[in-house]
Amino acid sequence: MEAHVFKTIELTGTSTKSVEEAVQSAITVAAKTVRNMSWFQIAETRGAIHDGKVTEWQVTLKIGFKIEP
Repeated sequence: MEAHVFKTIELTGTSTKSVEEAVQSAITVAAKTVRNMSWFQIAETRGAIHDGKVTEWQVTLKIGFKIEP
């Protein structure tokens, strides 16, 4: 059985609309240069407030990708 080795990177995605969009933003940009992405884990969620309203979501992700042999 072949063993796999994974590396993790940490990214922060942002969105003015939702946590989900912030996650997708980070993954979409990373996919341009990172191959073999397999999973993500939300490490932290933050947001910005202006005049008593949420104006931005900031989501820090750990993304795992398989190292090519």
